[in-house]
Amino acid sequence: MKKKALITGITGQDGSYLAEYLIANGYEVHGLRRKNSQENTFNIDHLIDDNKIINKAFFLHYGDITDTSSLINIIAKKKFDEIYHLSAQSHVHTSFQVPEYTTYVNVMGSIKILETIKNFSPESKFYNASTSEMYGDVLNPIQNENTKFNPQSPYAISKLYSHLVTINYRNSYNLFSCCGILFNHESPRRGKTFVTRKVARAVAKIKLGLIDSFKVGNLNAKRDWGHAKEYIEAMHLMLQQDKPEEYVIGTGKNYSVRYFIEQTFKLAGIEIEWEGEGINEKGINKANNKIIVEIDKYFFRPAEVDILLSDPKKAEKNLKWIAKINIEKIIEEMYENDFNILSKS
Repeated sequence: MKKKALITGITGQDGSYLAEYLIANGYEVHGLRRKNSQENTFNIDHLIDDNKIINKAFFLHYGDITDTSSLINIIAKKKFDEIYHLSAQSHVHTSFQVPEYTTYVNVMGSIKILETIKNFSPESKFYNASTSEMYGDVLNPIQNENTKFNPQSPYAISKLYSHLVTINYRNSYNLFSCCGILFNHESPRRGKTFVTRKVARAVAKIKLGLIDSFKVGNLNAKRDWGHAKEYIEAMHLMLQQDKPEEYVIGTGKNYSVRYFIEQTFKLAGIEIEWEGEGINEKGINKANNKIIVEIDKYFFRPAEVDILLSDPKKAEKNLKWIAKINIEKIIEEMYENDFNILSKS
């Protein structure tokens, strides 16, 4: 009999890759999606289409993680073997603008799912998507499972609650519930408001002559960037272990936003040089001396997180998982994807 898995956030980057991976491994996959006036299934449209001609392995359910009745209706009936909770208001900058909404969705969504599992499907294994943003203003230069958290945004604080309550339900009710502390992971399916995808699209537009320049925030922020397609494999591995534990998932290397921009322009055949300092710094196209990157205070956070760097040794040892795709390959894949899309539009 096929294992059954539920994925919240099925239409997002991680949810779509995870659905593909589980289906390829013989799972029956169910996804929770909100009802919108406009379709937002572009990341999973191929799965919907495939499901019309292959064995039934993919199902979508309308619902919301903050709506208890819809969670009960799905989880109580299906008794999933595995539940992957990936849904959230996940944009840090947005969380400063809508802190109440961010807190409600991320906090109440997690507690409602855990309560539903506890009361109606206690045998389900539960994965919670935690985040490196919980480390915030880092208290150690390299972060592992034992590093103290110091969150610096409404998003990170709300995700820390989700992280801790997942552990609490494990200890209190003997649920198989665990968290993956995932560092930044990117792909062509990354949301367009995230800096990596924003850079990839903007550079492609400049190359195609659609725009002259774009604006960013903190050029010197450093992140540990991996590929989402690999990180979802780590999520699955966590639920195949004999006991639930937390794992840091990352590459163990970090790079600045400045480096990401430079490498993307390099792929476009554009050499960039930097002039000025601080908020007045600008990226100049060396070929024609035109401004192609500007700094905008709007994109700075009220409380910055300057550097994040993972120590994934526990995952390497216990899960036999290691990140293989390097930052240059990720940048190339993202840039070429957006260039191809934009050149056809």
